[in-house]
Amino acid sequence: MIHEGQIVLFRFPQTDQSAGKLRPAVVLRKLPGPYDDWLICMISSQTSQAIAGFDEVISSDSVDFQRSGLKIDSVIRIARMAIVQRGVLLGAVGEIGSDRLSRMRSKLADWMRGAWSRFASVAKP
Repeated sequence: MIHEGQIVLFRFPQTDQSAGKLRPAVVLRKLPGPYDDWLICMISSQTSQAIAGFDEVISSDSVDFQRSGLKIDSVIRIARMAIVQRGVLLGAVGEIGSDRLSRMRSKLADWMRGAWSRFASVAKP
């Protein structure tokens, strides 16, 4: 059974819509309505691409690293999201802590409301 905070595997598409590679993603929330659709965000091992103060770096010394199922330090790319049907998620590898999940949701909500002007460059081409 899928749940919020879980780390699942998903073939994340590239921004140019070309086929993506299989990578982990964090399940943020089930969408409202009758469909089994979920909001997820990408996880990358390219920690140098983390947006300071916005993305979440989960490293081997993080409290929730061991239960995450990740093998190396990684960055949860909060703004790299997708809405997917449950059936395309290929299985769970672990989960993040509830504190991290709450922090991610708050950052995402603030960014969407425009409350974080320092991240305006994230939204502009």
